[in-house]
Amino acid sequence: MRSTRSHRSARPVLAVLIAVIAIALAMPALGGVSAASPQQLRELHNYRIDGITTKEQRTAIERTGLSIEGAGATYVIARGYAREAANVQALGFDISPSFAPDDFPPGYEGYHNYAEMNDAIAKEVAKHPTLVKSFSIGKSYEGRDIPAVLITKDAPTYTSGRPEVLFDGLHHAREHLTVETTLYIMRLFADGYTKKRSIRKLVNTRAIWIIFDINPDGGEYDITGDQFHYWRKNRQPNDPNPNVGTDLNRNYDYKWGCCGGSSGDPADETYRGAKAFSAPESKMLAKFVDSRVINGTEQITAAISFHTFGELVMWPYGYTFTDVPPDMTQEDHDTFVKIGQTMAQSTCLSGDCYYPQQMSDLYITDGTSVDWEYGAHHIFAFTIEMYGNDFYVPDSVIKSQTQRMKGSVTYLTKIANCPYQAIGKGC
Repeated sequence: MRSTRSHRSARPVLAVLIAVIAIALAMPALGGVSAASPQQLRELHNYRIDGITTKEQRTAIERTGLSIEGAGATYVIARGYAREAANVQALGFDISPSFAPDDFPPGYEGYHNYAEMNDAIAKEVAKHPTLVKSFSIGKSYEGRDIPAVLITKDAPTYTSGRPEVLFDGLHHAREHLTVETTLYIMRLFADGYTKKRSIRKLVNTRAIWIIFDINPDGGEYDITGDQFHYWRKNRQPNDPNPNVGTDLNRNYDYKWGCCGGSSGDPADETYRGAKAFSAPESKMLAKFVDSRVINGTEQITAAISFHTFGELVMWPYGYTFTDVPPDMTQEDHDTFVKIGQTMAQSTCLSGDCYYPQQMSDLYITDGTSVDWEYGAHHIFAFTIEMYGNDFYVPDSVIKSQTQRMKGSVTYLTKIANCPYQAIGKGC
């Protein structure tokens, strides 16, 4: 993590190698549309266009279809398809692929961009090779790995046999505090193993899965040009509709599009996609959860999906106002309520506590990850809407607001062996 902007040039070696490979792949696209492969024609790229000093030049670039994401005194950074880049080149502009990692603006340097997040994960694995195993659950639309870790004793050889809990972040691209939270959870369990007996006991007796960044394309796009764009969705085209992106947290295959809790219009923020699991990112998370069904039993028993903002601890269902619909038992509802209340109480900071409620008490949603995890796999899954009155809270609050999740995370991990113990029952 950077402490000042002057550190931005210290990029991980892996990121540099990726950039070199990406440039080599993308350069044919600038020789003309016919030189690009069909796959390259469908991929979004960042481009730097030099010699740009006037509003007329910038307008001409925008009219090709490229989207200008940032501008300097003599250049612009634009994003779009190879065919649009070829049109810019045909106008005589000096255009080249731009693969410098996007970064956070001043006041937010403490946040991790995609490359820095991966570097932090790699360092933690190197520190704790027997406790932390890193892997990817699959690829995003633009080809980025969706990074994850398993934390447990003998992690490299673990297959099953312990109660399992899942934590995920960044379904929505602009909710960057959730990535910091998943990184905090990794450090909490890995670094805490030798420091605190209660943490060591949890790591020895549980399997903790962390998926840091469900939406890496959207997250990187949101900081394109080192500025925020309030981007929510992924970056998957909706051809022939010109609007890009699917709301990943409306794309899951449980009550998908059922109840007025998502949109069928690609222009809308809550666009649910052409069909359930049409977005590769939500499909990959589901595939991972499905993979934890062993001998007919889902091994993951509890989960939290982190979002921002609102300071809420929420449980299913989002698709209906009914507290106990036919696809939920009264016992499960009571368990959700008790766990939610306990986790909310653990967040209290200077008299300010998160509020526990059913997801639909906020508003109706359908096709969410939490509804799917409970409805399809009977996982006691929660959404936590974190701190803030905006998506972009300064990096000065990262430490306090991620540490604020410790009680919820450790409590849910502890009762993952039998969530019903929250209401005094056994499994």
